Amino acid sequence: MKDLSKLFNPKTVAIIGASSKEKTVGFGLVKNILTGKDQRQIYFVNPNLNEIMGIKPVAKIADIAEEIDLAVVAVPVQFVSEVIDECCAKKVGGIIVVSAGFSEMGPEGKTHQEEILAKVQTAGIPMLGPNCLGAVITKNKLNASFSPGTPLEGKIAFISQSGALVDVIIDGVEKLGVSAAISYGNEADVGLTDLLEWFGQDTETKVLALYVEAIKDGKKFMEVAQRITKIKPIVAIKAGKFTAGAKAVQSHTGSMAGDYETYKAVFKQVGIIEAESIEEWIDISKLLAWQPCCTNSFAIVTNGGGCGVMAADYCKVEGINLTELSKETIDKISSSPNVSPHWSKHNPLDIVGDASSLGYKVAIETVLNQKDVSGLIVIQTPQIMTDPDENAKIIVELRKQFPQKPIICFFLGGKMSDEAIDMLEENHIPNYSDLKRGIIAIKSLVRDKNYC
Repeated sequence: MKDLSKLFNPKTVAIIGASSKEKTVGFGLVKNILTGKDQRQIYFVNPNLNEIMGIKPVAKIADIAEEIDLAVVAVPVQFVSEVIDECCAKKVGGIIVVSAGFSEMGPEGKTHQEEILAKVQTAGIPMLGPNCLGAVITKNKLNASFSPGTPLEGKIAFISQSGALVDVIIDGVEKLGVSAAISYGNEADVGLTDLLEWFGQDTETKVLALYVEAIKDGKKFMEVAQRITKIKPIVAIKAGKFTAGAKAVQSHTGSMAGDYETYKAVFKQVGIIEAESIEEWIDISKLLAWQPCCTNSFAIVTNGGGCGVMAADYCKVEGINLTELSKETIDKISSSPNVSPHWSKHNPLDIVGDASSLGYKVAIETVLNQKDVSGLIVIQTPQIMTDPDENAKIIVELRKQFPQKPIICFFLGGKMSDEAIDMLEENHIPNYSDLKRGIIAIKSLVRDKNYC
């Protein structure tokens, strides 16, 4: 396994091509790297400027007396080779090349890429890129990228061939939280399999989420992925499935997409969960990061009979088993003065439209106490007597009492439940606004007893 510690946990960083001009890559790198200024020593390299964000830049990396763990290169393609020479002479610990214009541009660009690759391999320096967004590691406050911001700390490592997809994660899913967000671009040196190995053994990472256009070394990828999926889940979305997309891959990162049916078979063989959309990719990753896996034995508690029926239908389609309620469970719920005598007496457990928060508490707690129920789906529809905030508080407390049983919520409707949904998700209880979407994600939790 490649040692990527200097890439992802550097004590000293040099931004080569740093800029003071807003809305440029060089300025984005400067702004982001300064979010971790208390964690490391930072240097800017630009011979044409006297000051960048209060820091005096140097003309060349050789002018820095201190050893440099990580050099981030953001200069035009025609200057990259010279900068790589300077980094090798400096014996930096790792290099991220965000500059584009390499193999994704055709034969000439490929030649430039092979040239810099030969240099870093001779020097024994790991290189991420070229043509990439960079790397974000939340635990140590490293943002060596030109992303639109820094995400919250979490347990998902997003590893993407596309920098744009990393931007989507960072900007569009602010409350999700990540352990890492890595764009590897053309993967001239450090590639997908290297990153899988690294974050597969990272204690801060619980789930690996991959955006894949092409896999270079299929045999090694299969070996590594099969080993990792035995200890933590991998969720992948494959782009370039068909002819038009495959051609786009070639111009995007200079990779050959390959036959999709082969990828699909490989993912299934090694235990990778494949997502069909960005939304599904995020949904599944979030659920796996926030909730424990479980065996296939679920219950549904709802105050809306129609939604319960629809949820049951989707569970059937996705192969999610709904457990029969025990006599003890039925008797206990029926004896409660807080639950309507007209409740359904079966799973889905419909406590009807006038359900109070105490009614929800009785139903949820009783069902979770049933030993052969391994996970719970809670549906709330907005009735005049519904108290979403109190319902959310009850679910948060019961989640603490039953930490080994996943709870997934569907607080449906609109603004009436916004604050309650925030409360749920702040406590890592996922909420979905669409039944089908959420139940597709729930399928990913199902594992055999030995895995869980």
